[in-house]
Amino acid sequence: MKIRFLGHAAFELTHDGVTVLIDPFITGNPVATVKAEELSADAILLTHGHEDHYGDTVAIAKRTGATVQAITEIAGEIGEEGVETIDTNMGGTATYDWGSVRLTQAFHTSTTPKGTVTPPGGLVIEMGGKVIYHLGDTALFSDLALPGQRKKVDIALIPIGGHYTMDREDAVVAAKLVGADVVIPQHYDTFPPIATDAQAYKSEVEAAGYARVEILEPGQSYEA
Repeated sequence: MKIRFLGHAAFELTHDGVTVLIDPFITGNPVATVKAEELSADAILLTHGHEDHYGDTVAIAKRTGATVQAITEIAGEIGEEGVETIDTNMGGTATYDWGSVRLTQAFHTSTTPKGTVTPPGGLVIEMGGKVIYHLGDTALFSDLALPGQRKKVDIALIPIGGHYTMDREDAVVAAKLVGADVVIPQHYDTFPPIATDAQAYKSEVEAAGYARVEILEPGQSYEA
């Protein structure tokens, strides 16, 4: 399977003809290398409702016919736009022909562009024989270790930018807790408050033996 970093916290997962988008904030994203109109999707997954994650979800879903999976209240709001949704809540799993997606806890806040307030989440995605854990926007907390207790995490998408999420020092500890083979940093260098040193993060995680870190520039892909 291929994981393409779209910038900020947005990713595109592709395998066997299926395309899944995570937090597709493209329009207004200063580091994005694609336009929202260029993206296809069979499913769109949302960690939470902030505009820099919710992004182009509705426009892409309407154009492509993609199903949107989000926490219940956000799914309800998006469903009012005429979009097909799956409304999992914390711990809930949706099953697809191509795999599954489970919503997990994150420590953050979440308000949609329409003002809907919900808990934020992370996403445990099984696709192409791999387990991918997108931590969402989160502070460091010990329960980040729990998804890996159920099934080994192959690839973790971990925020490292600080200010609105954990910083890169806490993200080193997060890499240890999650226990993935590969970590891809995200949610950094999009805006000045979340600028950080990704290479230093890579060095610290790998020196500790916690994971291999793959730093992707927006538009670059990792094949698993």
